[in-house]
Amino acid sequence: MYCVYVLRLRKTGKHYIGQTQNLAKRLQKHSQGKTKSVKNRGEFDIVYVENLSSRADAMKREKEIKSYKGGEAFKRLLACFAEKKESITELAEVPPWRDKQL
Repeated sequence: MYCVYVLRLRKTGKHYIGQTQNLAKRLQKHSQGKTKSVKNRGEFDIVYVENLSSRADAMKREKEIKSYKGGEAFKRLLACFAEKKESITELAEVPPWRDKQL
């Protein structure tokens, strides 16, 4: 199982879009500052997670979401996800360190 995720950096409000096979491990690396993409950029919130069956599907979806970035489609995608009553933890088994400082 692969997933596509969107992080919102608290300090700047900017978004980071990525894909991975192991979301918990990837988020731990982000939190510990072990990835160039969000290193030294402060705390982040997970604002979107979507599970997909293959890496090819995840890469395709990541590219599609990146094409939305900043536009109305991107805002609608995040808004629809936020309206769901399920927690991010239930959807993606995200560990509690997601809110730690980098």
